[in-house]
Amino acid sequence: MGANDDWMRRDLVSVWHPCTQMKDHETLPMVPIRRGKGVWLEDFEGKRYLDIVSSWWVNVFGHANERINARVKAQLDELEHVILSGFTHRPVIELSERLERLAPEGLGHCFYADNGSSAIEVALKMSYHYWRNVGRPEKRRFLTITNGYHGETLGALSVGDVAIFTETYRSLLLDVIKVPAPDGFGLPRDRWVEQARARFVEMELALERHAHELSAVIVEPLIQCAGGMRMYPPEYLTWLREACDRHGVQLIFDEIAVGFGRTGTLFACEQAGVRPDFLCLSKALTGGYLPLSVVMTTDEVYAAFYDDYEKLSAFLHSHSYTGNPLACAAALATLDIFEQDDVIAANRDKAALMERLAEPLRDHPHVGDVRQTGMVLAIEMVNDKATLEPYDYRERRGLRVFRHAISRGVMLRPLGNVIYWMPPYVITPEELEWVAEVTREGLESATAT
Repeated sequence: MGANDDWMRRDLVSVWHPCTQMKDHETLPMVPIRRGKGVWLEDFEGKRYLDIVSSWWVNVFGHANERINARVKAQLDELEHVILSGFTHRPVIELSERLERLAPEGLGHCFYADNGSSAIEVALKMSYHYWRNVGRPEKRRFLTITNGYHGETLGALSVGDVAIFTETYRSLLLDVIKVPAPDGFGLPRDRWVEQARARFVEMELALERHAHELSAVIVEPLIQCAGGMRMYPPEYLTWLREACDRHGVQLIFDEIAVGFGRTGTLFACEQAGVRPDFLCLSKALTGGYLPLSVVMTTDEVYAAFYDDYEKLSAFLHSHSYTGNPLACAAALATLDIFEQDDVIAANRDKAALMERLAEPLRDHPHVGDVRQTGMVLAIEMVNDKATLEPYDYRERRGLRVFRHAISRGVMLRPLGNVIYWMPPYVITPEELEWVAEVTREGLESATAT
């Protein structure tokens, strides 16, 4: 028995993996990882895998990054954790100050949580509580777009719309209003704005009808990641901000997956020139090192909770590891790299190369769409190119791509029928070319019969 086999055997006895049908592992070998460096992961027998999905979209500057390592190690010798209620520490203060300078103007207050789903819960509760504190308790519902994903906790699931995650728990979820998403699936890029404008009509109508009871609208700016990397133009966000202001409804941007350079700007909402009332961040915030999330909000929201204790208007949401110093240190090191290496500018060249490498796949008879926003590129497999009829999910075409790619040393993990690249920013042109070759092979293998 090899070293990998031993770890796989031990794992299957005791570990229940996320987003996994564990029975699959009767025939699908687990991949035990011993270490990582840069874009590469290595198993216990020395085989390497190129991490083209950034380990669930969190790793932006490579595994075992020396600069992040050093910052976290130094912090470990000074302070590993302290309660953030009634106490504070240097890393969380410095991180909050830096995020305020980087985010859209007016988002001056940072509320920390442990992960992306928790950040969404914070934003939903804070929005509802805001309206309650200002004497509008009837504004308690939320409005969102179809095909969205905001996490796995019950509030986050409620405002999501990917059936495989939400349907089982339907009876437990909030009653949320949903309107059609504005994505440009199957359309050339120059028609995305036209499509978004047509879809915005439904959003405008929903706001008109329900503004009196709406607390907030929540969307993922530009890319619906877990919804199959569906994409839409920034103009939709501009219209949405104006409409929310006009109807007196707050706006939540979930940039947990798309923040920190994924869309071509540090924050996706920059491309629309708008500021939400709540900005939710996580994943790449710590460079993929440690769990941390933050909800950034405005003076107006903050002031609605600032009162005498006896008024019972304080926001009492909490997590044990809120503002953990080690995670904040990793985040500060990550922001240093963004600043010192001019990462956003460098990514433009890599994004252009990704586009060139994927362009030939548009002509494949079973590719219905190739779409890209910044450092995220998606290739959607279809059963019929003319009608965009999808493959039956039970055929598991994406799993075929995964199996082939793993055999070739690339960690491609499709979302159903959608193959995507979301690489660490330290990937080289040669490595991207290798990924493109393996993607083409995997596509051919998955659609051959």
